[in-house]
Order: sequence, then structure tokens, then C-alpha cells
Amino acid sequence: MQSPHPNFKDQDHRALLEAYLKALNLTMFLEHYQAYAKDAMRSGQSPERFLLALCEAETGHRDAQRIERAIAQAKLPFVKELSTYDFSAIESIQKTRVLELAQGGYMQRAENLLLLGAPGLGKTHLAIGLALAACRQGKRVRFYRAAKLVDDLLVHQHNLSLSRFTAKFERLDLLVLDELGFFPVAQQGAQLLFQLCSDLYERVSMIVTSNLRFGEWNQIFGDDKLTAAFIDRLTHKGYILEFVGESYRYRHRLELPDTENGEMRSESR
Repeated sequence: MQSPHPNFKDQDHRALLEAYLKALNLTMFLEHYQAYAKDAMRSGQSPERFLLALCEAETGHRDAQRIERAIAQAKLPFVKELSTYDFSAIESIQKTRVLELAQGGYMQRAENLLLLGAPGLGKTHLAIGLALAACRQGKRVRFYRAAKLVDDLLVHQHNLSLSRFTAKFERLDLLVLDELGFFPVAQQGAQLLFQLCSDLYERVSMIVTSNLRFGEWNQIFGDDKLTAAFIDRLTHKGYILEFVGESYRYRHRLELPDTENGEMRSESR
């Protein structure tokens, strides 16, 4: 078959090829095609195998970029992997169950996960680990501290932009609402939070962490009916993980050397 540019030299063909690759945004093709071509010639690979290797590199690169974007858009406060969680320290949390949840089936069914227990037991750690797993599956995720979300809802209501703000949440696959109950919520903020969760009900999964038992959630909203309705929506299609044990931070302090006498602290002290 005659070349479409018979007067071109090899370097001209390379320049034209690279211009096409840039225009098509085939980053890995552009970066690796020469090295892959040399390897293919040395090993006697078919043209199809050569192209397959380039396609695999390009796909892997784009997948990595997609995951990076998803994690950045999730606004996670820090990165915590499920693999670094000490399941042996919290007997009430089954590792196999958490890893099953990490596969993401609950998001396909728009179910919620409620992580309840005293501070320092790793609820936020697991919530972030599950959020990372969702990002790597191509899900749209957003992390929010509960108090910050309430503040943002109030600001957008004041600015008459509430509908536009809450519409973003309806496009998510997963909303992580962290530290619900650390601070009381004013009545207007509680109503806005309830309305948002009602809008997401059976459409968007939520992971909620709280240091309060359900019987204490009235402290958050200050209204029995609103509290009951909020809990009803969260638990109707959801899983409850109860964290029972001793605070990680407290146990870590016990293991630190005593700076006064150089001895290790013990629980008896």
C-alpha cells in the first residue's frame, strides 16, 4: 500500500504521527510507541500485539487519572486505606463484612452505612477507606463533616442558591457524612440537612459516622419527630456497624514511653 505522503522521510512520518497522537490525547502512545516498536521488532511480535501493548498502557494510564480525579473530587481530609485498619482491636467489626461492603454492592442498591460508636475507634478511617474503594470503582463520591455541610446549606439558602447546591449531591453515588453529633445543629440547619437526606433517599448511598447512639440523636436535632424521621430514612435501607472498644488514641498513649522515668506506661498507672 502506497504511503499517503510518498515524499516524506521517516522523521517526517514520526513528526506527523506524534502530532496525531497529541491531537487524539493518546499520552501513553506518544510516550512509549518507539520503545514498544523496537521491542516488537526484536521479539518478532505481530503488529496487533504491538498495538495491544500500547492500548493496554493507554488504558491503564487513563484509569489511574480517572481514579486520581475521583479522589480529588471526593475532598477527603486525608487518605486512610482499609488495609491499615486494625480489625483485631475492634472485635465488633468483622473484616470480612467490611471488605464485602467495599465491593460496592450497597451503592448499586442506594443503601446506607451507619458507623456508630465512641470517639477514637476508627469510624472515620473505615468511612474514608470505603470512600476510596468507591472512587477506584469509578463512583462519584463526596466527603463532608456534618457541621460543615450544615453551614454550607445555610449559606446557600441565604444566598438563594440552595437548589443549585443540593442538585450536586443528587449526581453522587456516595455521600460520606462524618462526625454527625459532635456539634448540635440549629433547627433551621437540621431541617435543611433532613431535606437533603430525604432528597437522596433511595437514590444516593450515604455513609454516616456518629459518636452517639440513636437514642441520643435528639441532642443533634432537638426535635423528636425530625430525629425519628431522619433515623427512619437512614436505616430503612442500610447497615449498622457498631464500634465497641477502647480508643486507638488512648491505647497509643498508654504505649508511649514515660518521659519522666523512661519506663513504658501501663494500664495500671
